[in-house]
Amino acid sequence: MGVSTAAAIALTAALFISIFLSTAVKADEDLIAGLNLRRKSPTVGLCASVIVPSGFPCSEHTTQTKDGYILGLQRVSSPSVIVGQKSSPVLLIHGLFMAGDAWFMDSANQSLGFILATQGFDVWVGNVRGTRWSHGHVSLSEKDKDFWDWSWQELALYDLGEMIRYVYSVTNSKVFVVGHSQGTIMSLAAFTQPDIAKMVEAAALLCPISYLEHITAPFVLRLVKMHLDEVIMAMGIHELNFKSETGTRIMDMMCDGHLECGDLLSSITGENCCFNSSRVDFYLEFEPHPTSSKNLRHLFQMIRKGTFAMYDYGTWKNLKYYSQIKPPAFDLSSIPSSLPIWMGYGGKDALADVSDVQHTLKELPLKPDLLYLENYGHIDFLLSVKSKEDVYDSMLAFFSSHVGTSSSSSY
Repeated sequence: MGVSTAAAIALTAALFISIFLSTAVKADEDLIAGLNLRRKSPTVGLCASVIVPSGFPCSEHTTQTKDGYILGLQRVSSPSVIVGQKSSPVLLIHGLFMAGDAWFMDSANQSLGFILATQGFDVWVGNVRGTRWSHGHVSLSEKDKDFWDWSWQELALYDLGEMIRYVYSVTNSKVFVVGHSQGTIMSLAAFTQPDIAKMVEAAALLCPISYLEHITAPFVLRLVKMHLDEVIMAMGIHELNFKSETGTRIMDMMCDGHLECGDLLSSITGENCCFNSSRVDFYLEFEPHPTSSKNLRHLFQMIRKGTFAMYDYGTWKNLKYYSQIKPPAFDLSSIPSSLPIWMGYGGKDALADVSDVQHTLKELPLKPDLLYLENYGHIDFLLSVKSKEDVYDSMLAFFSSHVGTSSSSSY
C-alpha cells in the first residue's frame, strides 16, 4: 500500500468518526438517509431555525474574541416571561462537532435549553469559532489556514472567556455555566483563570472531561494508535467540515461496503440507553458542525499523554510559545473552592470514563455535587428521552440552591 493510499484511508476514517461524535446514528441505513440532509447547511440564524418556531422568544447576539473571531450567541426566554423580571443568566456550551442547536434538538419538555427557559432562567447559547452559528473573523477568511489555527485551548481561554464576559456585561449578573463533553474541557480549563472564574456563579458539567487517559472507545483508540490526527495535518487539511460535498461523498463511500456502520456509535461513545433515535433525520439537518484539525490533534494528545495541558507543539515550538520544553498543565486545584460545581456522568460512557472522572475529582479543591447514572452513555446526557427526570431535575435543583448566593457586581 502506497503512502498516498494509506493517508487517504486515514483521512476517511477520521472523517467517519467525526460524524458520529455529533450525531447518534444507529444503523447504516439511517446514515445514508441523512446524507442529503447534511448537504443543506442552515442559511438563517439559530433563533429563526429552531427556537422561535418552538414558541420561545429568542434574539441573536455577537461578540468578538481578543484574537478576532466573531462569535454568535442566542438569548432565549420563556414564552410566559414577565417584562422587566430579573432572571439568572445561564450559558450553554456545546461539545465537539456540535454548536448551540444541540441544546434544542428534542421537544420543549426534553431539551435542556427549553427547560431552563421555561423554569425562568435567562438562557444564553454559546457557539464557538468555526461553527455555523458564529460569524467568522475580522480579517481571516474560512478558506485561510490561519483561520483554523486553534484547539480547545483557545476555545476555553478566548471563546468561553469572552462569552462569559459578554453575558456578565449585558446582565450585570454572575453566570451559570453548563457544558457537555468538549464544553466541560473548555469550562474546567477556563475556570483555572481567576479573571474568568470570578464571573461564574456555578457550573454544571455533563460528561465531564479533563483527562482522557482511560477512554475505552475501541474505534477512537484505533484512530489514535494510527496517528490519524498527525496524518490529516501533514496533508495540509486544517478544517474538518462534514457538511462539504467532499465529506458527504466520503461518508457515502465508507458506508457502502467498506465499514460496518451499524454499531459504530457504541464503539465511539459507549452504549447509550435512552437516545431518541426517532429524531435522527432532524439532528442531521444541523449536525455536524466544523472544527479544526488542530483541535482533534490536541484531543488525541490528551489520550496519548494522559495530561490536561496546553497544546504540545514539540520541544522547540514549546520553548517559543511557553518558554518551557513541555506545554503547561491546567491546574485544576487552582479553580476557586468557592465555585460550586455539579457533575453528571455515566457508567457506560466510553469517552468520559469513570476512572478519568475520578482523577478530575481528586484534583478539584472542592468536591462537586455528583449524579452518577450507571446505564447512561455519552450521548444520553444530551439526547435521552428521559433526560429531564434522570438528569436535568437534579441540575435544576442545584442551580436553584445557588441563585442569588453572590453579589452580581462584586468584582
